[in-house]
Amino acid sequence: MEKVKKVGFVINPVAGIGGKAGLKGSDGREVQEKAIKKGITPEAHIKAERALRQLLPLREDMEIITFGGAMGGDIAETLNFKVRLVGRDKQYGQTEPADTEGLAEAALRENADLLLFAGGDGTARNVYRAVGDRIPVIGIPAGVKIHSAVYAVTPESAGQAALQYLQGDARKTREAEVMDLDEDLYRRGIVAPRLYGYMSVPDNRQKMQNVKTRSVSENMNLDCIATDVIKSMEKDVVYLIGAGTTTRNIMKILRLDYTLIGIDAVKNGELIGKDLDEQGIWDLVSRNRCEVVLTVIGGQGHILGRGNQQISPRIIRKIGISGIKIIATKDKLLSLPLHRLLVDTGDAELDEEFRGYVRVITGLDERTMCAVGTAD
Repeated sequence: MEKVKKVGFVINPVAGIGGKAGLKGSDGREVQEKAIKKGITPEAHIKAERALRQLLPLREDMEIITFGGAMGGDIAETLNFKVRLVGRDKQYGQTEPADTEGLAEAALRENADLLLFAGGDGTARNVYRAVGDRIPVIGIPAGVKIHSAVYAVTPESAGQAALQYLQGDARKTREAEVMDLDEDLYRRGIVAPRLYGYMSVPDNRQKMQNVKTRSVSENMNLDCIATDVIKSMEKDVVYLIGAGTTTRNIMKILRLDYTLIGIDAVKNGELIGKDLDEQGIWDLVSRNRCEVVLTVIGGQGHILGRGNQQISPRIIRKIGISGIKIIATKDKLLSLPLHRLLVDTGDAELDEEFRGYVRVITGLDERTMCAVGTAD
């Protein structure tokens, strides 16, 4: 008789709640309360369920080790998995980082074959503190900041990587970086990633993401890209300028104030919105013709779903995919491990609509065709 697989399952219920609110992260009760006051609802459990559904083929031969309630028990039981609760129920608004660490430690004690956790870089740090590299892990991307290479490309990719690993199709593991930013500095526009350590992940290069790389300044090339975008700006159109050093060069040439890691709005050469949250962007797109300018996350390839959750599915649908401009240096595109751009909007149908090819602005009057898709 085949041995029953044991899977630790951890959800950080507040992961990502600060994204749409434009709060640059979700760490700390004060930040979470601000997001709630803005009407933002948690979505980590939705992404965790999308991942866990990929493991349904193993449902009869697998046991989920988790806490009751919002940290995993509710979803696992809803999907009719065999569940063993190793701690008391935890509901939304009641959890602390220590609960994530406690559940990860419990999975280690129970000799779990794999630990699946949903969150962002802060959650990865908590899990790392608890288990180090003593158990293979897979992160379900659900946070605002996802620089760490312990995360899968999408929630579905996390579940598929777990399925392949547990079925023995991809049992080899590798070390992956646990990275995080100081959120206080991040909110002040200072991007200072720090390496905290390494965890063991399945060596699945298609499903698992790379560590985010910082762009190298190529002043002339960046100026040419920014000039191309500015040259094409139309009268009375609102341009939503996404986060990143590549996009910020547009604002510098326009001599406008800007937010390095937020979303700003420009109309007729003037700044009309700075560091906008999802509702602020929605108000603009509801009243104006708008376009979005985004860049590519180096080393990963994401254009949506990493650090720009303010640009939500309803906003994308209102603007239209044709209203999204992608800018990047050729070197950044050539360095992408999957040789394609990635989207993870949280809406699977919308992600599918992005599949195909897009023209990326790579210089003044220069375009490069690049594939867009998911890791699936």
